Amino acid sequence: MKIGTVTRRTVGLLFAGMLAASAQTNQMKQASNSTELATLGGGCFWCTEAIFQMLPGVKSVSSGFSGGTKENPTYKEVCTGETGHAEVIQIEYDPKVVSYEKLLDTFWDAHDPTTLNRQGADTGTQYRSVIFYRSATEKAAAEKSKAEAQKRFDQPIVTEISAFKVFYKAEAYHQDFYRNNTNYGYCRAVIRPKVEKFEKKLQPH
Repeated sequence: MKIGTVTRRTVGLLFAGMLAASAQTNQMKQASNSTELATLGGGCFWCTEAIFQMLPGVKSVSSGFSGGTKENPTYKEVCTGETGHAEVIQIEYDPKVVSYEKLLDTFWDAHDPTTLNRQGADTGTQYRSVIFYRSATEKAAAEKSKAEAQKRFDQPIVTEISAFKVFYKAEAYHQDFYRNNTNYGYCRAVIRPKVEKFEKKLQPH
């Protein structure tokens, strides 16, 4: 997403340079006995992370990469579009409080699933819309949710539904990005309006 002439990708790489000493954790986060995991890609993971962190029943949200061939990729490598990975969030949630179907419903609201390999000014396969399922049940739920969500959009939904393989957590500075950088230009211009819109949706009527 552009702020003036600066793209969101450039912003991320600037942060990477500033925080090059940050330790990168690439171990796959495991759910506890009472929680489950969902992995979704909806463009900029800074944006989708901020949205899902507000959803009741979500225990944690991690930003990272999935769907490619490069092991333990860095943000800079993923930005080249050559790793095959998409920017994703991995959500740890309590299924007794929020269902997988509700996560998918929020997913359609959190980004534009009708733009192929693009969200706003962010372009490339790393920004593709994708649902990574972990079971046949999740696959069926995703396909059903996609069909129902199509009614909300004039253009065809291009979201991929693919089998989950592995999640690589992004560098530390990507985690809780909006919470830690609320006054940063990209956060004010791009993420905050989405967060405020979702906050209104969560308010009881």
